[in-house]
Amino acid sequence: MRKSIATVSLSGPLSEKLTAIATAGFDGVEIFENDLLSTSLSPEDVRLRCADLGLSIDLYQPFRDFEAVPAELLARNLRRAERKFDVMERLGADLLLVCSSVAPESLDDDALAAEQLRQLADRAQRRGIRIAYEALAWGRHVDTYDHAWRIVEQADHPALGTCLDSFHILSRAGDPGGITDIPGEKIFFLQLADAPLMAMDVLQWSRHYRCFPGQGGLDVAGVVAAAVKAGYRGPLSLEVFNDVFRQAGAASTAVDALRSLLLLEESAGLAAPPAAAAPSGFAFAELTAADTEPLRGVLGALGFSRAGRHTSKPVELWQQGEARILVNTGAGGHRGGPALAAIGLETPDPAQAARRAEALLAPVVPRRRGPKDTPLDAVAAPDATQLFFCRTGKPDHPSWTDDFTGLPPTHAEPAGGVSRIDHIALTQPWHQFDEASLFYRRVLGLQADESLDLADPYGLFRSRAVAGPDGGVRIALNVAPAPGEENVRFQHIALATDDIVATARLLRERGAGLLPIPDNYYDDLDARHDIEPHLLRTLRESGILYDRDETGEFFHCYTPTIGRVFFELVQRTGGYRGYGAQNAGVRLAAQHAYQHGV
Repeated sequence: MRKSIATVSLSGPLSEKLTAIATAGFDGVEIFENDLLSTSLSPEDVRLRCADLGLSIDLYQPFRDFEAVPAELLARNLRRAERKFDVMERLGADLLLVCSSVAPESLDDDALAAEQLRQLADRAQRRGIRIAYEALAWGRHVDTYDHAWRIVEQADHPALGTCLDSFHILSRAGDPGGITDIPGEKIFFLQLADAPLMAMDVLQWSRHYRCFPGQGGLDVAGVVAAAVKAGYRGPLSLEVFNDVFRQAGAASTAVDALRSLLLLEESAGLAAPPAAAAPSGFAFAELTAADTEPLRGVLGALGFSRAGRHTSKPVELWQQGEARILVNTGAGGHRGGPALAAIGLETPDPAQAARRAEALLAPVVPRRRGPKDTPLDAVAAPDATQLFFCRTGKPDHPSWTDDFTGLPPTHAEPAGGVSRIDHIALTQPWHQFDEASLFYRRVLGLQADESLDLADPYGLFRSRAVAGPDGGVRIALNVAPAPGEENVRFQHIALATDDIVATARLLRERGAGLLPIPDNYYDDLDARHDIEPHLLRTLRESGILYDRDETGEFFHCYTPTIGRVFFELVQRTGGYRGYGAQNAGVRLAAQHAYQHGV
């Protein structure tokens, strides 16, 4: 189906919005009146600009507080409408959105509303314009889509139809099933928005917290499926009011928006992009660093050995068990220190995973490849982390490890007990958290936990984990509390061990420190969990944090941060699937204290 978006959904001046919308790949646009009023472009200029960009103007909006008014106010409202029609003719727009009235002078009289809307539609028809009547969820007398449809049906005018808005329907717990009772040709337009489930005034909810489909908790796909079943054949159009989107770059937001519509079509059974090939494990994590000595020291202390060098690139392979870290010296890390640049994902069908990602607008990573290098499919995640789809050491697929020649180990110490990468935590740009969550869930096929708000010494940060069904891949997505705070955008790699106490002891013996944890934490831990005294003493001495749930226990500790990266050691027992979120505030405070010498 054709895809459209309201200009109010993006930040910036109208000219920039139109460029971003067209570049992302949309077919059409809704012109929001405030955007037109605030631009120096004339309506004719906007019309030409849209035509040059290949965008149709699908809707002009909104026209407010028209219907069901006393007779003495009708002439004023009709005059307002004629001026809107003048603008629409100059724009080349032929559909006007009329919202149900919130005006105190409006009357609770459906017959009067229908008669006045019929008059409006009659005037519009004479000028080649149609009217789409929409029920606002906070409308004074008309606040449900079925009520709006009854008025449209009663008016019985060919130039008058209804506009369905998923937020207005679902925020009032409306049943989308009733949409199928509306003739498809009378559904003039379909506006779509999701939203997180929140207990708040519906107007404030709508004005500040809407998001793109799939990023909230509303059944937007159900609304689309019902409208299509009724016979709707118009565009799928996004109308999203969101404080974050109003501050984020229009170009990236437009791509996020179009991806959400592509995934919505899949959910509603209207399209079938390549199926997901969900990853089953981590092939590697790649760190970039200009000065690699501090990183090599930490890896050696953790028990990693330098196992190979790339045949054509300045990249080293460090390995312990199934945990593999690539150290790339060809690009500098954050302020000269290491930064996580890429993740290798063990994937049952790498080509299939890449096809899906590309179909859903993930940019392909351009690669400089030597003539004998193993071909690797890779795309960029929303935060620019490179994702490589791999099959390591499998006879049915080329293995990326074939590009590395062996090197003798640089450390004689015994291994540190690390078996694999347990999870990777990525701190997202503040405006891309919901986009990243949708990307990893729907593009890669991972399952998501609930979003959490965690305490930081300087505020709150959001966190949401995505994982494969068997836990082979776990990625924690975090977002810092405020824009522009690059110093808090840490990433970390969590390494699994079967004996965290022994591994922590080896680190200390090799001269690598662990993040100090305050004694107060362990006093509280004893009160909360009644831990056996010897174990509590061991945890305290080793700087190990602890959590438990009904299925098992979780032990974890951290190295200090190098550049933007730190390592976590984790030990899971039983069926524990979490990440020790209860300890996040303590860890963050300890990191701040360590960095600033407090």
